[in-house]
Amino acid sequence: MTTSYDVLIIGSGPGGYVAAIRAAQLGLKTAVIEREHLGGICLNWGCIPTKALLRSAEIYDHFGHADSFGLSAKDFSYDIEKIVKRSRGISGQLNGGVGFLLKKNKVDVIWGEAKISKPGEVVVTTPTNQVRQPQHPLPKGTLAEGTYSAKHIIVATGARPRALPGMEPDGELIWSYFEAMVPKTMPKSVVVMGSGAIGIEFASFYRTMGAEVTVVELMGQVMPVEDTEIATHAQKRFEKQGMKILLEAKVAKVEKQKNGITAHIETKDGKVEKISAEKLISAVGVIGNTENLGLEELGVKMERGVIEVDAYGATGVGGIYAIGDVAGAPMLAHKAEHEGVICVEKIAGQHPHVMDKAKIPGCTYCNPQVASVGMTERDAKSAGKKVKVGRFPFAGNGKAIALGEPEGLIKTIFDEETGQLLGAHLVGAEVTELIQGFVVAMNLETTEQELIDAVFPHPTLSEMMHESVLDSQKRVLHS
Repeated sequence: MTTSYDVLIIGSGPGGYVAAIRAAQLGLKTAVIEREHLGGICLNWGCIPTKALLRSAEIYDHFGHADSFGLSAKDFSYDIEKIVKRSRGISGQLNGGVGFLLKKNKVDVIWGEAKISKPGEVVVTTPTNQVRQPQHPLPKGTLAEGTYSAKHIIVATGARPRALPGMEPDGELIWSYFEAMVPKTMPKSVVVMGSGAIGIEFASFYRTMGAEVTVVELMGQVMPVEDTEIATHAQKRFEKQGMKILLEAKVAKVEKQKNGITAHIETKDGKVEKISAEKLISAVGVIGNTENLGLEELGVKMERGVIEVDAYGATGVGGIYAIGDVAGAPMLAHKAEHEGVICVEKIAGQHPHVMDKAKIPGCTYCNPQVASVGMTERDAKSAGKKVKVGRFPFAGNGKAIALGEPEGLIKTIFDEETGQLLGAHLVGAEVTELIQGFVVAMNLETTEQELIDAVFPHPTLSEMMHESVLDSQKRVLHS
């Protein structure tokens, strides 16, 4: 194997492997350095396997009200071992797919742990800090220790779960998303610490599968980054399903017993409530993997674990770049992919677009699903915007009713003076698919009137998007 490249990418997650493929397409000699598994956390322990778990939960939930569809599903149950096996199998399949794509594009894969010894040089050694449960241990003979050179080095090392002092995941009673994704048995009760996307997805999965679930959230609303109206709707649905949600509260202490934990939950008024459960899932965010890369010694600037970069991923040190989670929020796979493409196109001398982070969609695959892009109503008003807001409920849509999904809401926010679409916020069935219509509209600088003039197909859930826009002009037709 050669040791000299045009581009070396440290990490093969969504940002890293997509950047590698694009670099190869542009004629750059490229290699990816990976210490654990192709596809990164997203493919192996995040985005994909969680969706497989949630799909199993969704189908199981449908069995519970099969009679409402004129169907009979009696004495149904589930096998958690098979559910997990399916999830891991899908992850493994896609892991292999990434390997195929890299090989197809003639991207070398260097197995090992990387450290940038100086600009233009990376030293690769035996991995010392693998994920607690690696999906695909390194095959024998694949380690490629040595020194490699490249004019351009891209750091795409992703992130890991943040741990709070005294509540560090132990793999048994206190879980991170690693353990929560592969339960050997289904716990009867769970406390979930944090109601962001990771926390609420696991809360939704475990509640649907029958566990008693308590969600503890420090902020004043569940899913704090979402529009308040949408979050409130989602919370009511969660509570209707039997989920207990404690807002403006924190887990102050965790006591471990032989077969469970007792969480001491402190509320805003200083009172402490003790809740016992079999497991505690810590979902208090993630932290970038920036340690042991040699960045500090080289003078790469970082702020709170985030590498400072310009609009094209360049750090202040020539020839060193960063993309994805290590380059800051939003820590999303699709953001990392776009950053990777922008970075390598700039390296190749092209003139890529600069990504507008305000137009990056966010999706949470709980039940009900939540999706959003752009400004919340609160943020728009705080920015001094005069806004027009449109809303449309799922109950007014024929397709939603036919699907047996009549609960949900589409909300659109427009600038009153210009008609610009400022934000869209959705809760309900399949909204993680619908949101892309609003993303395209925002990127094309579509106005309210142009969306009204567009013809939406019938019968579809997408008609609700149109009706929401109509409602912003007091022209709604079906509500």
